Amino acid sequence: MSLRVETFGLLTTLQDLGRRGFQHLGVGPTGAMDEVSHRLANLLVGNPAQAPTVEMTLTGPNLRFKTESLVALCGADLSPKIEDQPVPLWRPVLVKAGALLRFGRPAQGVRCYLAAEGGFQVPIVMGSASTNLSASFGGFQGRALKVGDQLETGPCPGNRYPTLRRGFQRGERPFLGTAWFAPWSRELDFARPATLRFIPGPQWPLLTDESRQSVLEATFKVAPNSNRMGLRMQGPKLSLEQPLEMISSAVATGTLQLPPDGSLILLMADRQTTGGYPRLGEVTSVDLPKAAQLRPGEALRFSPISLEAAQELLLRREAWFHDLEQILADQQTS
Repeated sequence: MSLRVETFGLLTTLQDLGRRGFQHLGVGPTGAMDEVSHRLANLLVGNPAQAPTVEMTLTGPNLRFKTESLVALCGADLSPKIEDQPVPLWRPVLVKAGALLRFGRPAQGVRCYLAAEGGFQVPIVMGSASTNLSASFGGFQGRALKVGDQLETGPCPGNRYPTLRRGFQRGERPFLGTAWFAPWSRELDFARPATLRFIPGPQWPLLTDESRQSVLEATFKVAPNSNRMGLRMQGPKLSLEQPLEMISSAVATGTLQLPPDGSLILLMADRQTTGGYPRLGEVTSVDLPKAAQLRPGEALRFSPISLEAAQELLLRREAWFHDLEQILADQQTS
């Protein structure tokens, strides 16, 4: 399969599950901001979870398919259409050769993921195909997609779903029924204000009583200067009991930092590897996809959670993935 970029959208990059094991060299993980939507898009077309997807931000590109292609769109609703016909999210779609996939008004969320059967073929750098924009490597030539770029996919991954293509009826709406629907949109929960659960970090006790109360009770908004490196918060100014000088230490995706201006930063996929700001906590892994779908100006709240409870939530999510994989596999024998 191949497709050509006709317009590039606001920010369109190739991402996978990230580049692990190189933080000691100063190389961050990058990867899909909404890991769950990325994984689901791949699962619905039979790709491994690590296969690269196209991550689109708010304004999607126009993509011309050169060959017939099995794809899936998951995550934000950016009003996708093929030949003026709305394209559903969270299920496989068979796109005809020559068709134009375009995106319109962003109806819900921020980031949408396009997976194609066989996976997009780009060089693997340090074990990953993800685009590192700050260092200009990985993905498609180390940059965001632009007009004229052409993406190719690899061979189909072992015909994982042998009956899937046969289920499409030529000339009818190009998608299957509810049996192939991945209902993760309910879990993403686009209700606002969003609630992000966090595990209190090492500097949490050093906040003033008023600041701790503000984190737990106030409503924050995502600042306009947020990006893939981090979500900056607009809200009450926070402060420590006493000034603190810190030696830079390791940070993670989900770390809540408090810079000197008193405004929280939630570190995301393109974060740095170390930081010298106080670490107030870590947002749970299961809530990071929800954070990735927050638009500038949208409201959120924070809620504390224990490490054990956060781990249980992650185990439940992975069990849900396992169950869905089994359901899709069972469709092949029914």
